[in-house]
Amino acid sequence: MLPNARIRYVPPCHVADCSPKKGHLVRLFSFWFGGLIVFGLQVLATGPTQAESNFARLFQSVDLKTVYPGAERVGKPLGDPPVAPVIAGGKTVGHIFLNSDFAGATGYSGAPINIFVGIDTNGVIAGAQLVEHHEPIVLIGIPEKRIRAVIEGYIGRNIISLARGEAEKHEIDIVSGATVTVMVIDDSILRSSIKVARRLELGGLQPEVTQRPGPQAIIDTTRTGVVDWAKLIADGSVSTLRLALADINEAFSKSSDLKAGQRPEDGEPDETFIEFHAALVSVPVIGESLLGAREYENLKKALGDGQSAILLMGRGRYSFRGSGFVRGGIFDRFQLIQGDSSIRFRDKNYERLRSVAAKGAPNFPEVALFTVPADTHFDPVEPWRIELLVGRATGATSKAFLTFDMPYTVPEQYLKLPPVETEAASQPATAAVTAHRAAGNAQDQGPPLWQRLWRQKIVQTVILAGALLALTIVFFAQEWITRDAVLVERLRIGFLVFTLFGLGFYANAQLSVVNVMTFFNALITDFRWDYFLMEPLIFLLWFSVAASLLLWGRGAYCGWLCPFGALQELLNKLAKWSGLRQIEVPWWLHERAWAIKYMIFLVLFGMSLYSLSLAERMAEVEPFKTAIILKFWREWPFVLFALVVLGAGLFIERFYCRYICPLGAALAIPGRMRLFDWLKRYKQCGSPCQKCAGDCMVQSIHPEGHINPNECLYCLHCQVVYHDTERCPVVIQRRLRAERLEPAGLIASRALTPRTHQSSTTRSKVEGRS
Repeated sequence: MLPNARIRYVPPCHVADCSPKKGHLVRLFSFWFGGLIVFGLQVLATGPTQAESNFARLFQSVDLKTVYPGAERVGKPLGDPPVAPVIAGGKTVGHIFLNSDFAGATGYSGAPINIFVGIDTNGVIAGAQLVEHHEPIVLIGIPEKRIRAVIEGYIGRNIISLARGEAEKHEIDIVSGATVTVMVIDDSILRSSIKVARRLELGGLQPEVTQRPGPQAIIDTTRTGVVDWAKLIADGSVSTLRLALADINEAFSKSSDLKAGQRPEDGEPDETFIEFHAALVSVPVIGESLLGAREYENLKKALGDGQSAILLMGRGRYSFRGSGFVRGGIFDRFQLIQGDSSIRFRDKNYERLRSVAAKGAPNFPEVALFTVPADTHFDPVEPWRIELLVGRATGATSKAFLTFDMPYTVPEQYLKLPPVETEAASQPATAAVTAHRAAGNAQDQGPPLWQRLWRQKIVQTVILAGALLALTIVFFAQEWITRDAVLVERLRIGFLVFTLFGLGFYANAQLSVVNVMTFFNALITDFRWDYFLMEPLIFLLWFSVAASLLLWGRGAYCGWLCPFGALQELLNKLAKWSGLRQIEVPWWLHERAWAIKYMIFLVLFGMSLYSLSLAERMAEVEPFKTAIILKFWREWPFVLFALVVLGAGLFIERFYCRYICPLGAALAIPGRMRLFDWLKRYKQCGSPCQKCAGDCMVQSIHPEGHINPNECLYCLHCQVVYHDTERCPVVIQRRLRAERLEPAGLIASRALTPRTHQSSTTRSKVEGRS
């Protein structure tokens, strides 16, 4: 929210004075929206530039005695990223650095957890201080002093022995309820310290090698084929970690946490605790064997330059995926480690698969495909490992954790050396030849990823474009179409079925308030069109929403194109058909309850300005992901919430749309600036006639007779009644008046007919009879 801004209640406009109050509301919204833009520009202007070091910005918050006890002063930071020497007694006794400059430190909030670390010349951590974080669980729940206590536990840790592999297995001191946060802190402190120790060559450590000398092996993409599960296991294409229940109990009994060892898990000792497998499926033979031809082709199209993909498979008592994973969340039970770097996966990197395609493969309840982002600098040719985290409760609010490693190396038969350049080819080329090669390389790289995705979904895109065109024609021709009530009803049901099963269950094209928050966040940070073009159907829907807001308001999407809205309405129609009695919400309660969704949206939007990741998790108030995207295949609290909402919709039509939906609220605000009012009304509407108001499925028509565009779903039912000669009192009166006048008109017409309209033959017969 803007500083010093105040929210003013604007009463609903009435028929007699709608124009001036509507103008006030538009001006109020324009001021509010303009203020947000100014605020965003101020954030951009006052925020640190890319060249400005986080070190210099955050060092102002450092307590030097905490980061490096005994330090007298700090010298000038050197290098990129910077490391500052610590001076005591006139000589350098150690160095301090910022963890996030050297290792990934992104937590649940999506922002780095910034910690200054001090390390002496012997490679021992001298101190550490948490200077900045945005972790929601720490800000609103767990005391920060518990996190600081964890950080203090790293004092005295010998980084040299850790880097050489001489130190014992590190046991993570997890704070219950903040597993991900503590794991990120642990990983970041240790890995950043190792990188600094290598850079300074402390204890004889060698600097980190960015590229080995000589020709570098690459994945042989020309080698294809399919092999069975046994072959994949035998040659190391699939790595394995098997832990029996006895192995876990023994490991905890040997740990330093005595309580964990005294609480063994019940069961047979040889029972499988977890059978865990990993494979690099961006290797053609491995990928096609495990994923199947069709899924592997989809993977190849989706992978961008510098990206790899791994497949994780598991069965047994323990789940590697975990149950705490939510939208915007991090998988907290495992991480990928390569050298001194680690990679954690978020939901945007994840795709759930149902089975493994390789012949002879076991039936795995958990099969997960993860994309390794290009900016992690993961080298698929070099060895890597998956580190599995296993926890055990030691009390009501405490847990002990151990880690287990599963190493992986790509089999040599899937690698090759690049072709060796000849002496002539290695000579400097002319400018023309260089330009030609550069053009050729650009052509070899192919079009951008978003263009490939659009080509991949060209059929779905064309179908959606056709549906949007048809809906546009319906809206433009509503004056004529709504004269046929049966046509409108069949058209609406057919379109809702298409929206639910086509856009929703099949294409997963469900818009969300998260899209709104992400778009605004991109505007004030780093807006890139290619990011929003990655999902063709979502982009096309948002484009249509932007256009329809100017013409018809939010109802075009909410009433016709929202899969969850279609699900509610179709279920309610079935409920009515089965005779389920409907609940009519009193107007005084209804007009107050619809404000709830606006409050929910404002809370989410304000939260997104602080922490987009936190706002995304709070956006689970939308059951769209549960019902439409995951098709109720989710943890029971999410399923229960979705079922409760849908159950309420059986008795109160479009219950969620009316009172809860933050996306509807987000669309309603700019929808007030629509250019046209195409829904026709009579002056008798509301006074005395209440027919349309009583029939409106979401009660968007005020008792005074006017339609509230913020709530209207543009179902066109009121326009059908507007033309109906049997239901609309105004039209009925006109019809009756016309029928009363009709006999006199017919008599006059018949009196004139013999003299003016009879044929000559008829006239002659009449004259002859006379």
